Amino acid sequence: MKKFFSVFMIAVCCMALAMPAQAQLIKFGVKGGVNLSKLKFEGMKDNSTGFFFGPMAEITIPVIGLGVDGALLYSQKGDKMEGLDMKQSGLDIPVNLKYSIGLGSMLGIYVAAGPDFFFNFKGDKNFEDGRKLESKKAQVGINVGAGVKLVRHLQIGFNYTIPCGDSFTWKSASEAIGTKNKTWQISAAYLF
Repeated sequence: MKKFFSVFMIAVCCMALAMPAQAQLIKFGVKGGVNLSKLKFEGMKDNSTGFFFGPMAEITIPVIGLGVDGALLYSQKGDKMEGLDMKQSGLDIPVNLKYSIGLGSMLGIYVAAGPDFFFNFKGDKNFEDGRKLESKKAQVGINVGAGVKLVRHLQIGFNYTIPCGDSFTWKSASEAIGTKNKTWQISAAYLF
């Protein structure tokens, strides 16, 4: 009985030591930052600012440094000009494959790339002269980014999102002009 109890206690201790290592595979946190958007329409500013924030998760294989991160972000991007609202507000869902390199126990760098799914909350706008500004309800884009990991919990990153299709279409009686809402993001994330 004593041998059984000793083996049982050793097994419980080994499991207790292994659990924290497994818990480090997935981390949850919050992410937020600034969107710097670029739209190419005549009379529009080169860049406009917006913001994003929301929860995120990161799954990492510790020895290899390869992982996946994803987030559910409320995001504002785009621009306003005289009588024309081209600001998008909606749900942004980036899912990135991430490769991290540790530069010691408190510092690391990463590169990331993957798809970005954006669901716009705002609708189309009709004008009295028959013109119409159509805002895409759902968009798919490509993310490319890099950043640093500090003190195991904080991540500072830069990201560039390129939509695969037009974000807006300006329609009049004679023509239709489309434009993409290309966005730079500067982000900070805290993982628990």
